[in-house]
Amino acid sequence: GSNLYQFWDDRITDSLNRQLRKAASKILVNLASNEYFRAVHPKQLDAEVITPVFKDLKNGNYKIMSFYAKKARGMMADFIVRNRITSVEDLKAFKTNGYQFNAKASSGNTLTFLRTAPK
Repeated sequence: GSNLYQFWDDRITDSLNRQLRKAASKILVNLASNEYFRAVHPKQLDAEVITPVFKDLKNGNYKIMSFYAKKARGMMADFIVRNRITSVEDLKAFKTNGYQFNAKASSGNTLTFLRTAPK
């Protein structure tokens, strides 16, 4: 392929589907950056994709701040593994480093976690 997305084509999606079947799961928590997740074909996944979004308060508005969001995605992965999270509802209990689930800021399969100040 002429770029990494063409090179990977369906390989990542196929691999994720194999792992989902192996785990007997119909939910995939997307903790990848937007750039990396573009290598996946979500419509071809045999699962519901849940995407957590982490926003910090800056100048009176909540914004995704890439440095903090990357750290938060790692913290959420740790939270999922340590607490053996198996449901979307349990995922909403994530309260680490000041982030907390906000239902009003969330929509559909995008779960938004807000934080007023970096810790």
